Amino acid sequence: MSILVDGNTRVICQGITGAAGAFHTKGCLDYGTRMVGGTTPGKGGQKDANGLPIFETVTQAVEATGATASMIFVPPPYAGDAICEAADAGIRTICAITEGIPVQDMVRVRAHIEANPGVTLIGPNCPGVITPGRKVAEGKWEGGCKIGIMPGYIHMHKADAPTRKAVGIVSRSGTLTYEAVWQCSQRGIGQSSCVGIGGDPIKGVDFIDVIEMFNADPETDAVIMIGEIGGSAETEAGRWIRDNMNKPVVAFIAGRTAPKGRRMGHAGAIVGGADDTAQAKIDALRACGVQVAESPADLGDMACKALKLA
Repeated sequence: MSILVDGNTRVICQGITGAAGAFHTKGCLDYGTRMVGGTTPGKGGQKDANGLPIFETVTQAVEATGATASMIFVPPPYAGDAICEAADAGIRTICAITEGIPVQDMVRVRAHIEANPGVTLIGPNCPGVITPGRKVAEGKWEGGCKIGIMPGYIHMHKADAPTRKAVGIVSRSGTLTYEAVWQCSQRGIGQSSCVGIGGDPIKGVDFIDVIEMFNADPETDAVIMIGEIGGSAETEAGRWIRDNMNKPVVAFIAGRTAPKGRRMGHAGAIVGGADDTAQAKIDALRACGVQVAESPADLGDMACKALKLA
């Protein structure tokens, strides 16, 4: 099993004819994702470079293709409206990859999403979500779904993993997600699903939302959570894990050396007080029984120990 997406998920790309949208649509297709079309206003009725149909609106795309998920590469000034359009058209899983969406726009978008039960927003400013497929040949996978910008080839399906174990990964950082995936795959540990929730202060799903899904997924044997400075989401997740989790959790918190008041890459990664420093989060997570890595280089080994493989 998996969370959020699987090999049957039908995906469109909003912004499919832009440079980034076109490039990553091809990457998703190459991985085996069921990409069924995309949208670009003014280009409806045409086909993209991959032969996929282009629609004027998401509603038209959903009616014609049966899409239930969307990958958004719309420029920041218009991306908020694109998210709302997807929700209104019946898209259930929205992956907003776009970086730099104004916070004020996201306040409006978040309220809109909350008014549409059953709609899941991932991001914005995130790598997306992937459920690994089975490897059937070199450079070819089946049964998986990649929605976003992550390198598909580093991921491993549980059935292909020598250990027959799989971790679920949830992270605010894209590159650290890939690092954790690669270390696990190199140690023969598969991944059930990997979710990049993004680093913006106002976004869709957060740690608890995703960890709760992993806790309920029978194919997820452990969870890796990657957080960073700023906000209280990691600490709140730690308390949820202490009170509800029945699987081991390994964590890493980035930004230990960040000076107070300095933004570190992500819009939400800024230390505002003593409680949202990396060390404060590390202490809080450990107090809740979460195993916290000192370095991202330790995540693979810690996953092995959590799964009793080492």
